Amino acid sequence: MSASNNVSFSASPFTLIGIPGLEAAHFWLAFLLFSLYLFAVLGNGTIIYIIKAEQSLHEPMYLFLCMLAAIDILISTSTMPRMMDLLWFNSTTIGFDACLLQMFCIHSLSGMESTVLLAMAFDRYVAICCPLRHAAILTSPSIAKIGLAAVIRGATVMAPLPIFIKRLPFCSSRVLSHSYCLHQDVMKLACADIKVNIVYGLIVIISVIGLDSLLISLSYIFILRAALSLSQEARLKALGTCISHVCAVFLFYVPFIGLSMVHRFGKIHGSNIHVVMANVHLLVPPVLNPIVYGVKTKQIHQRITRLFQRTTH
Repeated sequence: MSASNNVSFSASPFTLIGIPGLEAAHFWLAFLLFSLYLFAVLGNGTIIYIIKAEQSLHEPMYLFLCMLAAIDILISTSTMPRMMDLLWFNSTTIGFDACLLQMFCIHSLSGMESTVLLAMAFDRYVAICCPLRHAAILTSPSIAKIGLAAVIRGATVMAPLPIFIKRLPFCSSRVLSHSYCLHQDVMKLACADIKVNIVYGLIVIISVIGLDSLLISLSYIFILRAALSLSQEARLKALGTCISHVCAVFLFYVPFIGLSMVHRFGKIHGSNIHVVMANVHLLVPPVLNPIVYGVKTKQIHQRITRLFQRTTH
């Protein structure tokens, strides 16, 4: 009888935590988080503005980069302001529906980002392996269709996650182990069989993250094979256009796959490893991607320099 009293089907709120062991520094960590969020929005916003303003940058590689920057802004906005509220004002309670909405946004946007990274790899493959067909394959309508497909894929694949969570009863303890809502974190608080959630979560990881990372790896195998047949100068030029994308791929997939492995197979009770990895996965790519592309992409770097020179004079 007492066990059943501890189970609830009501939409009671969840409790978020900050960074365990650093509670005394939460107020100051929020300033760091605010700086990172501001940089992510300004950095990615600058890239979007430059690509939109410069007609010469209306090419597939830069249009996909524009999509990536927009997704990074949305991911940052779906997590960082709520984390700042938690760290600054100790606002630990998040409503049930608000938690499901945040969970859907985080996972669907991550799926969209994975799709865009795959599209960017396809662009580099066509540009290096089939240069004469690049303009014919990646036309403006086809790029728009790829962007729409990324949105539809991310939203439809992740839409069942909040539905599966909503059908579950929850125990009296509703304390999450993160500063925001993740599916793998919320489902562990349920007082019921969560095999459906686990199986569908694995299907999503394999069909989205696993498949995309595999196709990206295959594209670079073909790119390397094609580059080796070029002269040294042409080879360096061709591979140089891929450096920024490779960095973005590592920044996104390595923390994501690591976090998924830790959540599913790691013995993390009482450990902060999953908390740190979750923060790295969601906070670092939106901050570092503008730096990587701003430094490594010559055309972007030149126009950012020109923009700042114009604003200082």
